[in-house]
Amino acid sequence: MSTPPWGTTVPGNRWDLVPDVASDAPTDAAPRRSVSVVVTHFEQPEQLARTLHALGRQTLTPHEVVVADDGSATAPQVPEGVRLVRQADRGFRAAAARNLGAAAATGDLLVFLDADTSPEPRFLERLTRLPAHLPELLAVGRRRHADLADLPPDAPLPDATAGRVLEEPAWLAEAYRRSADLLDTDAGSFRFVISAVLACSRWWFEEVGGFDESFVGYGGEDWELAHRSWLAGGLVAHVPRAVAWHDGPDAGARPRTADAGTSEASAVADRVGAPGVAWRGLLRGPTDVVVEPAADLGATELLVTVDALLAACPRARVVVDPDQHLLLGDDPRLVPVAAAGEVLARARLRVLLHRGVVGDHGAYASLLAAADGAVPCATWLVGDGLATVEDLRLHRRAARWGRDDLLTVGHVEVPLLRPVPRDARLDAHLGQWL
Repeated sequence: MSTPPWGTTVPGNRWDLVPDVASDAPTDAAPRRSVSVVVTHFEQPEQLARTLHALGRQTLTPHEVVVADDGSATAPQVPEGVRLVRQADRGFRAAAARNLGAAAATGDLLVFLDADTSPEPRFLERLTRLPAHLPELLAVGRRRHADLADLPPDAPLPDATAGRVLEEPAWLAEAYRRSADLLDTDAGSFRFVISAVLACSRWWFEEVGGFDESFVGYGGEDWELAHRSWLAGGLVAHVPRAVAWHDGPDAGARPRTADAGTSEASAVADRVGAPGVAWRGLLRGPTDVVVEPAADLGATELLVTVDALLAACPRARVVVDPDQHLLLGDDPRLVPVAAAGEVLARARLRVLLHRGVVGDHGAYASLLAAADGAVPCATWLVGDGLATVEDLRLHRRAARWGRDDLLTVGHVEVPLLRPVPRDARLDAHLGQWL
């Protein structure tokens, strides 16, 4: 974990607390951050020419433009002043190409565009305003769609789209509307980040490790990056007035084979533990929740607690000491204390059980929902000393900035989660009459 190079942070996801963020007027108050644009390309020379022309008309002049070519048979032609980096053609490797372009960039801020996605004149100015203040933030612009075929590359946008506009993905527009442009976020908000219209600080991109280059094939790498950023304590915002035009309909709406869809979903599930994309029962991929029962639980308390927990949350991981491990047996979801750090590093929630507890799926769903409530807290105290739930992403952010004021504490009651009776019998629990 490295120290942020500049800027500040905010509680929760309150990027709206940044001064003048709601204003669309050009301002000299914005911090001066150099902007590098990385344009990913493969066999799209006409679209690339249009996008490079559009970048030349920006109200905020980029520090540099880097074209990252994903192995086109012929190297694309780029104008003087634009840098070209290339990688071998080993399939669809957009994640690796973006990393290649980012590695060649030197600006404070990185803006990612696809060659077929051409920005309006104020795109850079608008998209970089938030990450210029908040270095942990991923800003996603609005990707609109139009049939731009046969237009000259220097045709001005958005005027040239008249009569050519195509539908935007309704699910995405609804997600932005419902979340107030991602101001109101939850554990699944990473699904609304699009790498074709994305901006962040170069420091943050390197801090979280860039795109996962093991993705080969269409889709998934932007969700994975956004989720990793979120887990690290990052912020996210949609900037609807930062518009770029994609040539053609949404790729996700085009017919795809079942195998292609399965491959993408599996690739994400193997890397992301968040509900809605993670495996539901298979013990593949990282977990979202790590539970640590108290070390002083009696044998029956421990057995009942962990058995009920894993029945309700089959993908949770439970950190145990050697004696607890011996009692509980050889379950792959049990994590030795010595290996807890690696598991916790990829988890979102840490649950400390101070007493033996028993509850069904509904009880644990209520417990974990506290971290996704309308008022985010770094720590939730559950009941009368029953448990503590830590939102690890908020703890990571507070540690990065050295700000204890971000470690907010809340209290929640979970009536369905009850203490294990002192005279509890294991056979009563197994027989379901406890």
